[in-house]
Amino acid sequence: MSAPSVVVTGAAAGIGRSTALLFARRGYRVGAVDIDRAGLESLAEESAPITTGQIVTGILDVTDAEEWSRTLAEFCVDGRLDILVNNAGLLSSGPFEDTPVSRHRQIIDVNITGVVLGCHAAFPYLRDTPGAQIVNMCSASALYGQPDLATYSATKFAVRGLTEALELEWAHHDIKVQAMWPLFVDTHMVDGMDIGARRSLGVNLGADDVARAVFDATRPGRRSARVHRPVGRQATLLSALAQISPGWANRLVNRRLTGH
Repeated sequence: MSAPSVVVTGAAAGIGRSTALLFARRGYRVGAVDIDRAGLESLAEESAPITTGQIVTGILDVTDAEEWSRTLAEFCVDGRLDILVNNAGLLSSGPFEDTPVSRHRQIIDVNITGVVLGCHAAFPYLRDTPGAQIVNMCSASALYGQPDLATYSATKFAVRGLTEALELEWAHHDIKVQAMWPLFVDTHMVDGMDIGARRSLGVNLGADDVARAVFDATRPGRRSARVHRPVGRQATLLSALAQISPGWANRLVNRRLTGH
């Protein structure tokens, strides 16, 4: 139980899976949680040869507060948690009005409620762990509202706001809160996506790229004042431009990139 611990949501596939495997290979005890039982079973099989760390899988609906409490109580048996990675997320692309209301609600529930509940449930464990950290998976779509990704983009603005607020609020508890900002990542979430932004920018990141960024941002002894961490050259450039450009210029750039 002396190994550092990390809980990763949405760990059955994509960024979450790559993140769980990377932390395990670096000696962490990893709580890999998801609602995808088959994906978690294959993750456990893939991680079996790892000898430096450990992956403990578990079923978790991130929108259920009671499941959060149960999962963390079972994993954090010594009362400690070094890192929480709020990665679970949903995405739908296309015209806002063509997306069913039920899907809009599902995206909001997972992408916002899931992060809020995760932070809330993990707080006592993080508070009691010196140097604890939270990484929230944000997105470059939170730089400016994205057409054809309207609700997803809005949820990432919410994640951005929550990250900024908790980074200030929990600093006196020695809990570092930060957000990762990738652009399009080559996972199942972009399968079949045909929107202007993807055509303009392409898909230039893999799940392993984001996983490495998460690990690098949380390495022991490397705690900086940075709250937002763009992943990849494109996100870094767009983030820098958004900070120095007036609102009308950001709107123009996004309009041209998205074809609107």
